[in-house]
Amino acid sequence: MTSADGFPASFYGEPGTLGLLANGISAFLVLLQNFNGAHTGVPAQGVEDILAGVHLILIGGVCQLFAGFLSFRKYDHLSGTSFVGYAALWSSYGATRIFLGGSTPISGNASFIEDHNSSLGNMSFPEDSNVSLGNPGWVSPPISESAIAGLVPYILLSFILAFCSATVNYIMPFVFGAITAALVFEAVGLVGKWALVVSGVMELLILLFAIYGSTALLIKGVSQRYVLKGFGNPLFNVLLLGTANSSSSQSLGQEKKKNTKYAEPMALGFFCDTVSPFIFAFYCFGYVQSFAVGAVWISIISAAQLLSSYYGYLRQDCYQTTKFGLHSMYWLVKAWEEFVLSVLMDGRVQAGAREAMVGDWFFLASAVIFCVVSLNMDTLELLHNGLFLLLTVSTISQIPLGGYYVFFGVACSLFTALSLYGTFARLINTIAEKSLILVGPQPVATDRLQGAFSLLRCCIRQDPTKRVTAELPDSLFYLTNGVAALSAIHASQPDQSFLHLTVPWVLISGAIIQVYVSRLQVLGGRRFGSVIPTFYAAIWATWTWFRFAGYLLDISAGLAYGFTAGAVAFLVINGFLMLIAAYVNLVLLALTTIMEIILVCFLLSTLNRLPYQLEIAMLAIFSIICLYGAFASAVNCIFSKDLIPMGPPVIKDENKKEVEPPPPCPLAVSRLTSGLRGIAQLLEQGGVCGIPTDTVYALSASCKNPSSIERLYNIKDRPAEKPVCICISSVEQLVAAKPPFSPLLWEFMRNVYPGGISCIVPKGDWLYKLGVGPAYDRVGTKDSIMIRVPDHTVTAHLCEMTGPLAITSANPSGEPDSTNHDMVVTRLGHKIQGVLCDGESNEVVASTVVNCLKIEEGTISILREGCVPAVKVRQIFDRVKNSMM
Repeated sequence: MTSADGFPASFYGEPGTLGLLANGISAFLVLLQNFNGAHTGVPAQGVEDILAGVHLILIGGVCQLFAGFLSFRKYDHLSGTSFVGYAALWSSYGATRIFLGGSTPISGNASFIEDHNSSLGNMSFPEDSNVSLGNPGWVSPPISESAIAGLVPYILLSFILAFCSATVNYIMPFVFGAITAALVFEAVGLVGKWALVVSGVMELLILLFAIYGSTALLIKGVSQRYVLKGFGNPLFNVLLLGTANSSSSQSLGQEKKKNTKYAEPMALGFFCDTVSPFIFAFYCFGYVQSFAVGAVWISIISAAQLLSSYYGYLRQDCYQTTKFGLHSMYWLVKAWEEFVLSVLMDGRVQAGAREAMVGDWFFLASAVIFCVVSLNMDTLELLHNGLFLLLTVSTISQIPLGGYYVFFGVACSLFTALSLYGTFARLINTIAEKSLILVGPQPVATDRLQGAFSLLRCCIRQDPTKRVTAELPDSLFYLTNGVAALSAIHASQPDQSFLHLTVPWVLISGAIIQVYVSRLQVLGGRRFGSVIPTFYAAIWATWTWFRFAGYLLDISAGLAYGFTAGAVAFLVINGFLMLIAAYVNLVLLALTTIMEIILVCFLLSTLNRLPYQLEIAMLAIFSIICLYGAFASAVNCIFSKDLIPMGPPVIKDENKKEVEPPPPCPLAVSRLTSGLRGIAQLLEQGGVCGIPTDTVYALSASCKNPSSIERLYNIKDRPAEKPVCICISSVEQLVAAKPPFSPLLWEFMRNVYPGGISCIVPKGDWLYKLGVGPAYDRVGTKDSIMIRVPDHTVTAHLCEMTGPLAITSANPSGEPDSTNHDMVVTRLGHKIQGVLCDGESNEVVASTVVNCLKIEEGTISILREGCVPAVKVRQIFDRVKNSMM
């Protein structure tokens, strides 16, 4: 394939290069310390450990995180999940080493060196060491025990990544497999130094495989072809894992599209939901005595889970954005709650403090919401939400403390097992682009669920079919404020243990996660959307500092008056926000109004005149409003309809006229000859247009114009290594070009064309006779080309008018197929030159791709099962082959 200005094909290999190198170098750093510790018998200490930790965070963490970003940007779900997951692993390694280095006793302590056990590259504490970190009453935790709790889930997940990558190429499986083996022996190294040597050998293999793989990808990115072996061919075909159940696929309602790339970031979310509960389970069952290191590991993996939420937002997936944002907030809050209890307060069980906490009830109510909104999704999703509900039930503060940790540990174990299965299922199904791994049918039909939600509209008049421009982060905004408000409720005479616990609950949910929500609102472009969450993040951060941390630090009267002035400023600013909310809806107006009363209570608390009963009532009402707002926002956004009322705006903009905005591109009606001619003229002029086919809508470009095909790649964000196919009007048009096909191939194509099948055939000069022209190098691969003959009258006439068209599905790469011309206009109308409108597609999935390159040997292979079942394709081929014998 030749290069051209503006064609970014040479950059698509870079994410894999960076990710593999980051893994290799990180493994090499651990290798050096393992070999040194095994040789000298003295573990690394102090500055050496700190430097190793910093390098692991910068190289294995930050650099690999960028590789994950770029991989998701090019819609590579497997590499994105792998690189972000391993970035969290190496960052946790590095943080643990820094923790160890900063906790090392004064040099010369012989007993420490003699008793120092090996762990993650020789990391642990002796059982009798008492190393202080600034708190005279705190005994250092056994880091080796804490680290093993994080190692085990990464071992299991790394094995899954190695297995899944074997369906894509045969370099990444060896890299990820070597990482899996290295992690196993790192864990064994806790009890025997011999395992560190074996682990070092595995880490050397990681480095060697990573160097070869990154070199192969770099050369491929520059030359646009595979020079070194290892990429482009899988170890085994993913289709061997099973066959999709077509009946269950068709029962998925809104999610029935077979293109499971819709769930790409979900694998990362399930990945993170495997690590966090496993660490908690280790702690709850008594294998870890302190949660200091565990809190760090969970914090890092929770940050990765926010990335899953973020990529759900970029895909306009409200459900995933909110779900994994909520899960990340839950794990962060629970981790730092246990950190406060186990480290700062010298014990896990604090009866009075736990009974005072009520924030868990909001998490429980939120979990119920997600169980309800996932009823029309697959069974796996509903079960996952059901187990999260069990998790929230198990952490209710009023549960008798005798069984608290056992209940929580069992719930975490079940949630870990299902999340591990979910990670595997989402990865494999997305690679195969169909449901090979069982995820279960849809429990409730989408129409029935929408009808149930519509019953809540009775309180106001509104059109149930009206589509709304739902803001994706709104539901998460309400959830963060609801958790913060309910967690801030306390008695009039709070004890010190309760105040310790309140800090992570209010600060993490109300301030830290809400800053993330504010960022999403900025990306969404809403005029005032980022103002309210940013301001409320400042309120909860200030609230935490004065009401809780201030109590512990005994803030002086003079400084308290400074908070009084700040509270007055908050009151004034929130008054303006109430005015903004009046232009939005009743729920937001009620929320800001109650917040005004809460701020009055905050002002009175700075003057020691706080009526606690009023504050408790307002915080409770605020939480209820948040719960309703989260539920309504999630449902309306997921279904893109006003199903649950948020209330009309109190103040309406009279100057705003209801004017139908002009379409972003010319629209032509397929049943009109003038419309067909108009699209044909745009294509011949070098434009890219959306057209209907017998399956889903497609983007098309004339094969006579190479630059238009390049624009097609850029518009769709399609990786260059994924070639586009050509569409012709009939088999007779292909016969006229006289390609040197075998009689079996000709007969097979005559039996499947026209129809929803794409045949991959040998490429050759016959394409010039077909009319491909100068775009020969832009379609297909070097040796093959995929041919489509749609069973669609409009498309056939269009191809007769323009000649062969380069086509690909009309959706941004990695997103669901477009099954209506409105979807094409909404998603890509601002980038293309026209759309041929033909209403709903006859099929909701793309064509079935059949590899016919070895048909002369009597074999074909199904590369993608689409609207035509693979069984039917094979039946046609067997019938044709038998008839020619």
